[in-house]
Amino acid sequence: MKPKTAAELHQNIPPDWYERGIKENIFQRFWHYRRFKNVGELTKPTGGKILDIGCADGTFTKVILDYSKADLVVGIDVLPPSVAYAKKKFARSKKLRFRVAQAEDLPFDNNEFDAVFALEVLEHVFKPEKVLAEIKRVLKKGGYVVFLVPSENLLFRIIWFFWVRSRGKIWKGTHIQKFDQIKLEKLIKKSGLIIVARKFFLLGMIKAVKAQKK
Repeated sequence: MKPKTAAELHQNIPPDWYERGIKENIFQRFWHYRRFKNVGELTKPTGGKILDIGCADGTFTKVILDYSKADLVVGIDVLPPSVAYAKKKFARSKKLRFRVAQAEDLPFDNNEFDAVFALEVLEHVFKPEKVLAEIKRVLKKGGYVVFLVPSENLLFRIIWFFWVRSRGKIWKGTHIQKFDQIKLEKLIKKSGLIIVARKFFLLGMIKAVKAQKK
């Protein structure tokens, strides 16, 4: 039976997957540090309040906080164990908050956030158009959003093929959307957000797009 929710799709992901992977696996450490660097280059110090969609164990939420100098970063994820882990890990931080929520139905007010991050999230959701509509709704006028998605180039497809048959087997079947060179940008433009920057990194395997709400 096919999973009906994002939580069911990702139920095999350990709560500490990213934290442990960076510590134990050289490939994951290299991959994610490159993500850190490139996301940092697209992150404007905003202060204010930021939303991190798909926060997992909070590892990247903390990176976003460090780069953005935000007053508060709210991380959301569909997996209660991951959110519980992040809450415990960052319990002493007054600038990090975590909660269970769906990207397609964000439990926040209109115009609440100065920036939103969706880092390798859209390939995991059933309705990416709905996610973008929700991001635009909660984003303040003049605020920005940073997206990362796999580019689906040949190198990525080869590495992903072997990854989900080895250490990353828990991710098999979790990519339910594929983004070619232009699909993400089409979705962003359709949502009404304005693209202000784009870049590829990790040998073209990851595409980053920054957009703004006018």
